[in-house]
Amino acid sequence: MKRLLVVLLSLAIAAGAFAGGGRDSARAQGPQAPTRDNIKVGFVFVGSIHDGGFTSAHNRGRLAIEAMGIETAYVENVPGNADAEIAIRNLIDQGCNVIYANSFGHMDWVYRVAEDFPQLVFGHCSGYRSRDNMSNFFGRVYQVRYLAGIAAGYKTQSNRVGYVAAHPIPEVIRGINAFTLGVRSVNPNATVEVMWTNTWFDPAVERAAAIELLNRGVDVLAQHQDSTATMIAANERGAFAIGYNSSTPTAAPGAYLTAALFHWEVFYVDDVNSILNGTWRTRSYWEGLDKQMVSLDALTQLNDPRAGPAIERARGEMVAGRLDPFTGPLADQNGTTRVPAGVRMSDADKLSINWFVQGVVGVIP
Repeated sequence: MKRLLVVLLSLAIAAGAFAGGGRDSARAQGPQAPTRDNIKVGFVFVGSIHDGGFTSAHNRGRLAIEAMGIETAYVENVPGNADAEIAIRNLIDQGCNVIYANSFGHMDWVYRVAEDFPQLVFGHCSGYRSRDNMSNFFGRVYQVRYLAGIAAGYKTQSNRVGYVAAHPIPEVIRGINAFTLGVRSVNPNATVEVMWTNTWFDPAVERAAAIELLNRGVDVLAQHQDSTATMIAANERGAFAIGYNSSTPTAAPGAYLTAALFHWEVFYVDDVNSILNGTWRTRSYWEGLDKQMVSLDALTQLNDPRAGPAIERARGEMVAGRLDPFTGPLADQNGTTRVPAGVRMSDADKLSINWFVQGVVGVIP
């Protein structure tokens, strides 16, 4: 009897080892490269899909992928730290073989995981790093920041416009500059005062920054933030506001002028289609008004009547390629010429800009 038990136990151990070896082999194989038959797309979101701003806009892109009949998965509220790597690897464990991350802070973690899975496809929003299997993507939202600035320049009575800004990186600085150039294209006496929050999404911090600017005397607020807190603060104080990311006039019905919008579905659908048809290649995607990647929201009745015609003229010139906000002469806050007359700033210089144009009140930390 003892001998029989030993034999049975040995067989059980051998069977378990065989099964375990199969699992280890499958694990060693790793996830499969995306094809039309097995593609599953995972999204790493810095905020909530219900934030009414940046992540809500990205989620509309995810839904556009689902509308193509493709399975998706997502993780919300992932900060720009090691949690991003955990989220990415968890999505891969769930069978995702295409991964998109939507925050600048996710960049290095996407880059790291992409090295471990060269057969998968990765995309990172707003960064600059890439690999053979990792693209970066963004929209030329500075174009519509300029258009929104025209609306603000006409609306301000105090000639003092406020800007609640997230982090002092080129993406945000570029937007502040383009907005200021738009303001001063129709109101050369106006200035744009910047308040930094050092957060992408924190309604309480954003609201406090907005109130501080209002207390200083600004009467129009713009923002590079993911929530609607800035607009709500303006609404409560009888001021006006320019939104960002999503169309949210109902959040501040007495303040909302317009908003600078992204259409992430344009990129996501294009990128996934290139995977399905076998033409995907790593790239740095940066498109604007002419490709419908960005737009300015409809102007509300609160706008100055001069704003609409001026914005439409400028928009038409941009789409035609005749207007670029970053065309010289451009001087910095100290009056030093940074871009000579008639010269257009290169994309490389736009992407690395670290100085404010004349008309901005504030410092870059």
